[in-house]
Amino acid sequence: MNSPPSSLTLAARFPGLRALTWAGDQLYASRGYQLLRARVEDARHVIWQPVAHFRPSLRRRFSVTNRFTARLLRDGFHALAVLPSGAIIGAIPGSIVTLRPGEFQFRPTHAITRGTRPLHITATPGGAVFWGEYFDNAQRDEVHVYGSPDAGATWSIAYTFPKGKIRHVHNMVHDPWADCLWILTGDYGDECSILRASCDFSHVEIVMQGNQQARAVAAVPTEDALYFSSDTPLERNHIYRLDREGKLSQLAQISSSSIYGCRVGRRVFFSTMIEPSEVNRDRIVRVYGGEVKPYDSWQSLLEWKKDPLPMRLFQYGNAFLPDGENSTLFLAVSTIAVESDDLCTSLYAVQSTT
Repeated sequence: MNSPPSSLTLAARFPGLRALTWAGDQLYASRGYQLLRARVEDARHVIWQPVAHFRPSLRRRFSVTNRFTARLLRDGFHALAVLPSGAIIGAIPGSIVTLRPGEFQFRPTHAITRGTRPLHITATPGGAVFWGEYFDNAQRDEVHVYGSPDAGATWSIAYTFPKGKIRHVHNMVHDPWADCLWILTGDYGDECSILRASCDFSHVEIVMQGNQQARAVAAVPTEDALYFSSDTPLERNHIYRLDREGKLSQLAQISSSSIYGCRVGRRVFFSTMIEPSEVNRDRIVRVYGGEVKPYDSWQSLLEWKKDPLPMRLFQYGNAFLPDGENSTLFLAVSTIAVESDDLCTSLYAVQSTT
């Protein structure tokens, strides 16, 4: 890994942890199928406390204990949402799992039969929870968005994309300023779209559609705009700003596909992923950052070299940026399939560049 520039200062490292989501100044992370939480005020004194665990199958109880088999089988938590009620919803291989307030063990509440897991889970301030189906879908069957009105106890179809419309849902993000949901879909032609939906799905409108730059997974709402990064192996990738009046601005070119983004104070960050591509040949995982204002201040801030293991088996090199609302001035980054920092979470103190 390179030394971070002055705008980011490495404050702490936590090997074996994957950061999942923020809830104010509390960071939730997993070690396999155990969920931990820490209050991040001073990174020199971060104390991780156990929150709960999920009891997987016997095979996964063994595979998760070794980092190589855990990578091979995609073990552990992959997405997490903390609800205002204190309930927690997670995505693990094959299941959506729910933790009720006051309990210490997640229980499965929905079996995933198409694909293995959604990429993200989103919650609204009112307590509704949503996730979209993410599976190969070679036949372009209909694709569902699932919702729960009761803190993840039960799930039902909240919205359906008709057969032939999309391949799968990449992400859903709640926008607190517009009180709407941004839905990102892929993968080719008109399947690539960014949609805006009311939280009850009574109104769904297409905002962007029909090109690879609308193929996105990471999106970060701010007061004035939606920031997103493209996720295409077919073209050069970029970071974009879509303002509240619908004006689209291309802010920066990035070195590869991007599927994670987050906000820390006045700064927005996106990471890149290493995947096979004839266009995106970079073998360095990077984190880009920029100020909300001015819009032209984007730069590559962190980088890690892909490790030598085959990426299709042992995962693409990536830097996970946790979801949720972060009230601190620390950036959490969890890296995988990279040299030196495989399966490690790092905390960086963020200073404004202005």
